[in-house]
Amino acid sequence: MSEERHFQALRLLQANPDLSQRALARALGVSAGSANVCVRALVEKGWIKIQNFRTSKDKRAYAYLLTPQGIEQKAQITRHFLKHKEADYLALEAEIARLRLEVQAQHAGPAPDLDPTA
Repeated sequence: MSEERHFQALRLLQANPDLSQRALARALGVSAGSANVCVRALVEKGWIKIQNFRTSKDKRAYAYLLTPQGIEQKAQITRHFLKHKEADYLALEAEIARLRLEVQAQHAGPAPDLDPTA
């Protein structure tokens, strides 16, 4: 399971602890089975804990709560992704600047000869 998928799952579950695994799967763009594998991995790592709503009529209702370790891991992963996204952004900015110069150079080239007798 990728670090990015774990990160996205942690973000979603922190914002919506009562999210069902089916809804989590839809939000992650994966199958329900893959979402289940992801949740189990996060539980095994100690990053989330599962709490059953005993008072709920639907006994399948759970809350996925980030543990203190999970909150710290999410913060670390956030810093890691931010660093990479900033580097990607700077590279993209430089590429855009190069393309703009290329377009300007193409338009600033010698004017075409419009004299039909030449």
